[in-house]
Amino acid sequence: MEQLTEKGRGIREMFDRIAPRYDLLNRVLSLGIDRKWRRFAVGQLQVPPDGLILDIATGTGDVALEAARQTHPSVKIIGSDFTQGMLVLGRQKIRRSSYHDRILLVNAPCESLPHPDMVFDGVTIAFGIRNVVDRQQGLEEMARVLKPGGRAVILEFATPLNGFFRKLYYFYFLKVLPWLGGLLSQRSAYQYLPDSVLEFPHRQEFSAMLEKAGFGDVRIHNLTGGIVAIHVATKPS
Repeated sequence: MEQLTEKGRGIREMFDRIAPRYDLLNRVLSLGIDRKWRRFAVGQLQVPPDGLILDIATGTGDVALEAARQTHPSVKIIGSDFTQGMLVLGRQKIRRSSYHDRILLVNAPCESLPHPDMVFDGVTIAFGIRNVVDRQQGLEEMARVLKPGGRAVILEFATPLNGFFRKLYYFYFLKVLPWLGGLLSQRSAYQYLPDSVLEFPHRQEFSAMLEKAGFGDVRIHNLTGGIVAIHVATKPS
């Protein structure tokens, strides 16, 4: 594995610590809407039978399992994450599912994927690109491993589009969410979440990063008033 930066090691250690409560907190803090977001994101893939999907920052495997549910039984999914604690829980969850023979989990960072060029029909990353230290390198790696014509689907938190809703959201996101996260898990991790979202590039800036990485036909889907944005980008044929 590529040597992580000090920031990367800090992020990995944080996710290791919160891994046992990660799924619970996702459901509670998003009021369960995160499942709908993941379903919609996976639905943007166009993977043929016998295809191969890479889910980066797979965490405990929610997107990998959703990809298995939505695709042909011959499609295989590789879930990749740089946090061992998340992968341990993900393997347990996948083992209990009916898709255990279709999903393989590996330990790797987004910036240094251990896969050959042009092998995947689709790449997904949900709530993970925000935590990639060298995002441009991560996007270039995603483009590298995709087959020509393959899609990358990136689900990430964003700034709500409506001004009034944005104020309500920021109050919840900056005040309530860290407090709730502290009650159920670790406050510092759920203070990091809003801080990292506010630091993340705006939609058009991120689209430009995708184009610089070699993608084309970048499309943006805003869900739940723009709380999240899904970027769908295609590797040119």
